[in-house]
Amino acid sequence: MSIMEKDVLPKKATREAFGDEIVRLGAKNKNIYVVDIDIGKSCKTTEFAKQFPNQHVNVGIAEQNGAGLAAGLATTGKIPFVSTYAVFGSLRMAEQIRQEICYPNLNVKIACSHGGLTPANDGASHQSIEDMGVLRTIPNMTVIMGADYYSTRKLVEQAAEMYGPVYLRFTRDTVPVLYSDDEEFTIGKAKQIKDGKDIAIIANGDTVYLALEAAKQLEKEGLSVKLLDMHTIKPLDREAVVDCLSIGKIITVEDHNILNGLGSAVCEVVAEEGKGTVRRIGVQDQFGQSAPYETLLELNGITIENIVNTAKDLLK
Repeated sequence: MSIMEKDVLPKKATREAFGDEIVRLGAKNKNIYVVDIDIGKSCKTTEFAKQFPNQHVNVGIAEQNGAGLAAGLATTGKIPFVSTYAVFGSLRMAEQIRQEICYPNLNVKIACSHGGLTPANDGASHQSIEDMGVLRTIPNMTVIMGADYYSTRKLVEQAAEMYGPVYLRFTRDTVPVLYSDDEEFTIGKAKQIKDGKDIAIIANGDTVYLALEAAKQLEKEGLSVKLLDMHTIKPLDREAVVDCLSIGKIITVEDHNILNGLGSAVCEVVAEEGKGTVRRIGVQDQFGQSAPYETLLELNGITIENIVNTAKDLLK
């Protein structure tokens, strides 16, 4: 069974998945490197540094230097993972990612913790609500956010195996473990959790759990829900979105600005196909603040209740 059937799901931050998987990959392939931006404890790379000191470089608090160093390592056949916070790995490094990594199409992975609103009490300066949207506009870049611990490990593994620039976004806070460790994931292909005919919900990252709980509530009320985990927003699984158009009513859910993220990517496909209706649930084009993670989600309507109500409104 793909989704764990438990009343109370265990929780783990997806940054923990990266920390565990990168150690496994480092032992397996000596070309795997970690380029740290002096926050290895937070980004969960300290064990990698301890076990593989010759495959680890800490450039200090110098994100742009880290990106340039990673590009250089990639030209020698190494597979570097630059590890920092999402807000810095996407925005402070944006020019270097574009000019030095994506333009020459180098095999560099940008692996970032603290994605979306999960930094919570750290405040707006650390809440990366624009990162996936910014980076999906750069040619050659792949953009990924796993929904839980196990899916993230599988996607990190695949990112290491594929050639080219990849942005991997992780949560700081713990999120429910939805999948079993033997579940398979494919970069660029949506994971169908439920099939249905009344409404389609497409979510990614930490919001997949909320979408799943909303789908369960809707099903209790007699509605049939198609639910997709769209872990890769670039390349977007266009075929999966087009399949949802047979239903015609789509809700997207994301811990990201509703501008240029998952919702926008889905709307682009829907507009090009010329049919269907989309409602976007996500960060409402506003900065966050210092508050608990759940409070920040509520302030933006990223809740089970709002997904359910939005679905009912669409079905009127």
